[in-house]
Amino acid sequence: MQREELTLSGIVVCGDEFEAKEGYLVIAQGRIKEISDEKVQTAIKGIIIPSFVNTHTHIGDSVAKEPDFMPIEKLVGPGGFKHKILVETPFEALVFAMRDTIEEIFAIGTQLFADFREGGILGVRALKEALRLAGANERLGAKILGRPAARPIAAAESGDEENIDELIGLVDGIGMSSIADHPHEDVRFLAEESKRKRKIFALHAGERNAEDIRDAIELEPDFIVHLINAAPRDLRIMHDKNIAAVVCIRSNLVTGLGLPPVQQMLDAGLTVGAGTDNVMLNSPNLFSEMEFISKFFQLDERDVLKMCTLNPAKILREEQSIGTIEEGKKANLVVIRTDTANMRNLRNPIKGVVRRATRDDIAAVLYEGKVVK
Repeated sequence: MQREELTLSGIVVCGDEFEAKEGYLVIAQGRIKEISDEKVQTAIKGIIIPSFVNTHTHIGDSVAKEPDFMPIEKLVGPGGFKHKILVETPFEALVFAMRDTIEEIFAIGTQLFADFREGGILGVRALKEALRLAGANERLGAKILGRPAARPIAAAESGDEENIDELIGLVDGIGMSSIADHPHEDVRFLAEESKRKRKIFALHAGERNAEDIRDAIELEPDFIVHLINAAPRDLRIMHDKNIAAVVCIRSNLVTGLGLPPVQQMLDAGLTVGAGTDNVMLNSPNLFSEMEFISKFFQLDERDVLKMCTLNPAKILREEQSIGTIEEGKKANLVVIRTDTANMRNLRNPIKGVVRRATRDDIAAVLYEGKVVK
């Protein structure tokens, strides 16, 4: 059965340049059929933006929210607080906690999130079960970036440990912590296997110091997370190697390790996406992330909005179908009201969305043309 056409009106944020213009768009069969600058009255109206894409999460942390402040090595390093909690948490409890977070991710208008999933094959299965319980297939998607629970080369050679081929077959890619946390040959092996099987490969670097950045770049991952301590030369090399950057500003503020050179990343021509990182430290709220990025770095509002929509779609290899509002693309959209006390009297609609909009200002969320909120 074909879906009936649906028309939305208001300020439409269009194309790769995120031009805000008054008009309407028509949705048919889950995709954007037409965009016009004519004025019409419709039931759903407001500022129409692409749905968000969250480039970096750890939602397994949902079982241990707001821990005490501690050095990052003790908090999230190998054998640290987070990993002890994950090991001790029963499978069912982990699944239910992640399901709740997926509900929160959806409620904020996110259409896709990338999760660095710890725990090997069992951890991946837990996330897939949480997605199933949350009804995610009808409302949002996920890119699962897994990692082995055991040393991958030893596992591959012995056959007694976790099956690396099975893990890579279950996930959209591999997402590792810092290369300093693992034997270099293991991380290189995973990078090569990911590329051979055309999967995403990503890792953290430059969070605690600059010592792991060059080694991370040499692996030529799809993207690197954090890069607080990246130098201009690092950014130039990343650009030349087509490596994207993902920043997690609120997370960096909690850990107190500094902030990444976001403006320099943009100036270097990098594709920069935003992520909300560990759920134990921050809610997966990209409205909050945009506000912090905008106000700390004084960036152009279009650049900030792109960091939560188009750029992550590029980083996660989905820009052909999502990330912008264009005819033919999937109708994954968020409509922001302009008649709430918070959003009334805006001078600049995109700046208003970036700097002050909240989930309470959402008029509707659409996923593949269907109104899901």
